[in-house]
Amino acid sequence: MVNIDGFSNRIKEILDYNKLTASVFADKIGVQRSSISHILSGRNKPSLDFIMKVINSFEDVDIYWLLNGSGSFPKKSKAPSPISQSNISLISEENPPHSAKKINRIVVFYNDGTFDDYIKQ
Repeated sequence: MVNIDGFSNRIKEILDYNKLTASVFADKIGVQRSSISHILSGRNKPSLDFIMKVINSFEDVDIYWLLNGSGSFPKKSKAPSPISQSNISLISEENPPHSAKKINRIVVFYNDGTFDDYIKQ
């Protein structure tokens, strides 16, 4: 059974971490704004549909953490491995030999609006 006070606090933690208002959070997960208000105040318990919408909308939220506080937030994900000079050389070698182009920079864009920039040194 979900402890509603703990659940409300974890939703607030998600809001704070992502710098979202309750209204924007509701829009992002596709629920009515009043639903968020009722859950945050402890008036209503979350439905399975609500929980799944949170999990599907925020990849860094672990379902076990959201439901009972076990685990960590944000999820510890595998960080992308940095691109080393040898990796860049391997990628470049896959180009046809007549190609004079060399890779100098790779930018990886993530769906949360962040990015990693790898520059050949």
